[in-house]
Amino acid sequence: MQAKKLFTIGILILFASGVLSRAAAAHTSIKNICRLKGQEENTLQGVGIVVGLKGSGDGGNFLPTLRSVEKIMKVMGDPTTMKEIKDAKNVALVTVTATIPAAGARQGDKIDCVVSSLGSCKSLAGGRLFLTAMIGPDPKNPRVYAMSEGPITLDDSATPTTGRVFQGCRLEEEFMNLFFQDNKITLVLDKYHADFQVARDVANTINNHLSSSGRIAGDANAETVDKSDAKANFAKALNPVNVEVAIPPAYADDPVDFAALVLGLPLLEPKSVPRVVINERSGSIVISGDVEIGAVAVTHKNIVIETAEAPYAKRFVGLDPSDPTPQNPTNPKLKALVEALNALHVAAPDIIDIIKGLDKNGKLYAQLVIE
Repeated sequence: MQAKKLFTIGILILFASGVLSRAAAAHTSIKNICRLKGQEENTLQGVGIVVGLKGSGDGGNFLPTLRSVEKIMKVMGDPTTMKEIKDAKNVALVTVTATIPAAGARQGDKIDCVVSSLGSCKSLAGGRLFLTAMIGPDPKNPRVYAMSEGPITLDDSATPTTGRVFQGCRLEEEFMNLFFQDNKITLVLDKYHADFQVARDVANTINNHLSSSGRIAGDANAETVDKSDAKANFAKALNPVNVEVAIPPAYADDPVDFAALVLGLPLLEPKSVPRVVINERSGSIVISGDVEIGAVAVTHKNIVIETAEAPYAKRFVGLDPSDPTPQNPTNPKLKALVEALNALHVAAPDIIDIIKGLDKNGKLYAQLVIE
């Protein structure tokens, strides 16, 4: 039975090493790997006061809180001094942040805001954020875009000094991002696809779908496009992240239509960088299917993996990518090793330690991400 089990594990590693043929190349849309420059999230920020705490506030030893309360009282017409409120323990100085969606926000829209203690506050539970001005992300232009206020809810009781005000930030001005400038749009590749080759492929795809008249093939209004027209070079890869596209005269009056058509163009799905993502808290391991490893011999603590039949069994898993035979045409896959370890009921923390060891020895041919 033991020999049969060992033989099965050996076959598992062999097949995962490259016997199965690759699936046909997949296609995607440009919008799945790019976004328009200008269409990104923005953060509003402010410094405010939380009131109504049950003795868990900053207290009289944190002077910034006392000064802030004194200033608020004077604005409200009350001449209260710092000396008079030095024993107040029901207030706390906090930072307030709110995230504007990538598509922007209109005047009157309400979004959540996050409140975090700045002083010696022990807990924000039961508190209420006093009306706080929220300025934009540009430090050179401290413009007030919104006002925040409302009751605080703790997201996690383990971190009582950070809470959230649901729908507590109300936009006083529109916050809209311009997606084109100087009659051009800029496509920004996401961090997982930022690459010189991918940027060039995106630019070539756009140019291949544009005729010399500037119309995109497939456009419902492109009846005048002559398919014999030479392709136009409106798109240019500037670097591994940005692709600049000039808006053709045919779309000068409708940049939204042009941007929508460009983002919807089909693209041969680029090969992503091999990546292994490990979450040590949950013990999860996410491996892209093509992650390869070098020639290794693995042993860890008291773990023994045998892949040969007795009496020739050894203590290590020998994964040799140098064998040129059709049975082993490529480097071994990390997935095969992990599945072999799982078959022997190796604990997740031990598997994670082994993967880290492969990375440190330069035998993990992928980017390792630890969360």
